[in-house]
Amino acid sequence: MLDKVLIANRGEIALRILRACKELGIKTVAVHSTADRTLKHVLMADESICIGGPSATESYLNVPAIIAAAEVTNSVAIHPGYGFLAENADFAEMVEKSGFVFIGPTADTIRLMGDKVSAINSMKKAGVPCVPGSDGPLTDDHDRNKVIAKRIGYPIIVKAAGGGGGRGMRVVRSEDELINAIQTTQTEAGSFFGNSMVYMEKFLENPRHIEIQVLADGQGNAIHLGERDCSMQRRHQKVVEEAPAPGITPAMREKIGERCCRACVEIGYRGAGTFEFLYENGEFYFIEMNTRIQVEHPVSEMITGVDLIKEQLRIAAGQPLSMDQSQIKISGHAIECRINAEDPETFIPSPGKITMFHSPGGLGVRWDSHIYAEYTVPPHYDSMIGKLITYGESRDVAIARMRLALDELVLDGIKTNIPLQRRIMADENFRNGGTNIHYLEKKLGMQ
Repeated sequence: MLDKVLIANRGEIALRILRACKELGIKTVAVHSTADRTLKHVLMADESICIGGPSATESYLNVPAIIAAAEVTNSVAIHPGYGFLAENADFAEMVEKSGFVFIGPTADTIRLMGDKVSAINSMKKAGVPCVPGSDGPLTDDHDRNKVIAKRIGYPIIVKAAGGGGGRGMRVVRSEDELINAIQTTQTEAGSFFGNSMVYMEKFLENPRHIEIQVLADGQGNAIHLGERDCSMQRRHQKVVEEAPAPGITPAMREKIGERCCRACVEIGYRGAGTFEFLYENGEFYFIEMNTRIQVEHPVSEMITGVDLIKEQLRIAAGQPLSMDQSQIKISGHAIECRINAEDPETFIPSPGKITMFHSPGGLGVRWDSHIYAEYTVPPHYDSMIGKLITYGESRDVAIARMRLALDELVLDGIKTNIPLQRRIMADENFRNGGTNIHYLEKKLGMQ
């Protein structure tokens, strides 16, 4: 097992990693910005080291500072968590070249799956179903682009090959809009991602967002832990996640899960990963792979009993998978509500001091968060401050426990999206299951 792990992240995921390390007897190093000296995991780590100022570019995106911190603390591995540098192939490569273990896939795998065009081509070779599209990047040949769009059938969506987070994409409903949309997306992609390559796909009108959680050891073994439904979104950002997905049968799960595992073996994948799909009319369509641990990983843990972070650590230590597919049993239902420090009506971030805090409890309730009473939420980072997860023997029980847990959660001094989460849990269509990715925005009057 790894002797000492540097946690190159902050907030709830850093604390989650620290807990897993402590369970396995691994020493921990917390790196932090000047704004994060009082974070819970910083106070609990075996060692901590400040790597820069409050902005992410000065600290959590400061690769030389992170590598130097690993060197001076004699760490053997670096866990990137999610966000920041987690899917940065250059960072993964530098970590390995500097003599440390990167807890995640190889740099080559991150590059392969980080480029949407190469990722789709790899998935097609592995038999993973994909959205009908341009089968490669678009050129400046406008006539060719029009022919491709006509073959796919309108509406289509133009996407940046290196995109993510809801940026670098544009829906086109007629040929008159096509050329301008391609050129605008190319410009946006070059500005945001440093890569102006774009491609084209069929735009699905009412899909759900369903993803498959996988674990692979890079030694020819891969398993899946079932699916999650992440369709409750606002501006392409997930708000509520659940597992398993309503309406997905065991046979459907087995079929798509097996294909994802086969793809992992073919690309030599190592670590935890997620295959993201749009799902419509009984069909799965691959959109991307996240080569890291996901925010919503706890719902998969709750229905399978598998600790994904501990598995990441074991795989990074060179161990083969400790289980096979036959040992993965899906039981019950889990729901996760992301708790953000933001105005529930305008969604404007609401940093500041938490004057009163009480976490919910009871059977089937899990609270993953770094906050505490008198903690000051800084303005420099993502607004998510916690994840509330409930588990029940059925979806109805999980929802009932979530409604109670949201009422129990006391968080004063700042604005949060707790009122929005209460509205979602009480919504009849959500309670029936199967809402699509546009549902929440329509409910909020954003469409």
